[in-house]
Amino acid sequence: MSLSKPTASHNGETADITLKVAAVPFDTQWADVSKNIDSASAILDRIEPDTDIVVFPELFTTGFIVDPQLLDEIAEHCDGRTMLWAAAMARKHDFAIAGSFLARHNGEYLNTAFFIEPSGKATFYDKRHLFCLSPEARLYGQGHNEMPVVSFRGWNVAMIICYDLRFPVWCRNDSQRYDIMLVPANWPTARGFAWHHLLVARAIENQTPWVGADRSGSDDYGDYNGLAEIVDAMGKTVAKPSDDNPAATLYAVFSKNQLERYRGKLPVGADADSFSIIPKSPLSAPRTDMLE
Repeated sequence: MSLSKPTASHNGETADITLKVAAVPFDTQWADVSKNIDSASAILDRIEPDTDIVVFPELFTTGFIVDPQLLDEIAEHCDGRTMLWAAAMARKHDFAIAGSFLARHNGEYLNTAFFIEPSGKATFYDKRHLFCLSPEARLYGQGHNEMPVVSFRGWNVAMIICYDLRFPVWCRNDSQRYDIMLVPANWPTARGFAWHHLLVARAIENQTPWVGADRSGSDDYGDYNGLAEIVDAMGKTVAKPSDDNPAATLYAVFSKNQLERYRGKLPVGADADSFSIIPKSPLSAPRTDMLE
């Protein structure tokens, strides 16, 4: 497979570059890394051909862990079991894989998103906004790296994690530097109204498709079925689970030419205010690594 999938040009347009994304509403088994990796492997073996990016939910190999002893037992380095597995699967299937996992880095436990390419290049993002109503803000370290933007198959791909969705300044697509946003999440149905409308609002204001890869199933914090959703750059839902199969993988194909035409016809980005984020703690560039 080539690094992009151009389609035939017409009417003088540049040949199109499409991007096929999949969101997996994965039913995470709490604290069972082996079982979750086996289940995720089986799903990846069934992903539709020509898919470019597969997005798993937040903490999909462990679920949300708060017990200090268990945290110490399960948390992984960025070249640990989860990432080595993801690198092998991306290479095997020739698509990128994204999600988040329970990480340890510089003496902290972190909720770390990853984007792993078939080449083995991995980009990491530590969750910036920790949910104030749960032990996450007390037990996990806050991310200090910028929201990453990865160039992949002709698209600029950004990623955040779950609660970050509530913060529009953090997500702002300044100078339209990203073309699509990935959002691994564990967002319960009790707050599903907010989840849907925040995805729609973020897509509209940033003129980009958003891929909300929320989990399915349930845990001690609530039920999660039915909230995974993919919306286009106008905020219109293009894929969401059916009531009879809430764990079915969602697919969407986006056109770079269509995205650029839409932005050109409605150039609201040109009228956007210019501002800088002044964080409570310093920000650094996203972390990257090469995994074999």
